Parts: sequence; structure tokens; C-alpha cells
Amino acid sequence: MRLIVTYLIGLVFGVGISLSGMANPAKVLNFFDVFGTWDPSLAFVMGGAVVVAFLGYRWVLKQPAPMFDPHFQVPTSRTIDARLIGGSAVFGIGWGIAGFCPGGALPALGTGNLDVLIFTAALVAGIFAARLLMRITANLTDNGLTRA
Repeated sequence: MRLIVTYLIGLVFGVGISLSGMANPAKVLNFFDVFGTWDPSLAFVMGGAVVVAFLGYRWVLKQPAPMFDPHFQVPTSRTIDARLIGGSAVFGIGWGIAGFCPGGALPALGTGNLDVLIFTAALVAGIFAARLLMRITANLTDNGLTRA
């Protein structure tokens, strides 16, 4: 049952991204082109998503527990560190260059567009590179090779 619900949530998300046009990199890039062919529709999509998430979290977190897990998996750290800032910067730069964010690229994979395939391959490579970098820095810290 959990797998079916996960699939349905992903399907609703993918359909929403596709219907809103956010799987189209030209639409996303036009949002960033403030002094050219600016398209503000991305702001409305993001605003709508923020409102739905805000209300959804308020409702869901009032429940005693999730349906398919013993407890809620909510981030607890409020630390703003180099890792968070660096990851955000890489995400934003990649989004601005390619016109895709991971959420918009995954539904667009079905189009077979070479740009989407290249972006997704770079995304996966970036995930593995980040994990490797975290492992290396953790080992350096564990061995006392970095400054405290």
C-alpha cells in the first residue's frame, strides 16, 4: 500500500509540474530573464506550492503519526552552514543554467529530450560526487586532519 501511495503522490506532482509548464526549460529560463522576456508564472506556481505546503504541514503534523511510518521525518536542524549555502548555490546555478530543477526534470524525462537526459545524468553524477565529498571530509575530520 505504501508503494501505491508513493506512486500516486509522485504522479500528482508530475502532472502538476507538467500542466504548470515547469517541465519546459524555456518557461523557467524566461522567469530568470527579468529584463528580457520575463514570465512571472513561475512565481505563481511557487507561491501556490508554498501555500499548499504550509497548510498541508499544519494539518498533517497535528496527526499523532504518519500512516506508513511510526513517526514524522521532519528536519530538526536550523543551522545555516557552508554545506547548506553551497548546496543552495549549486542548485540555483544549475537551475538557472539548465532551466530544470530536479522536480521539473523527472516528469520531462518521458519526453526523451536530450537536454533533459543530460541534465538528469549530471544531477545523478552530482549526487554521487556530493556523497563522495561528504565521505572524504568525514574521514578527514575523524582522523583529525582538519582544523576544528
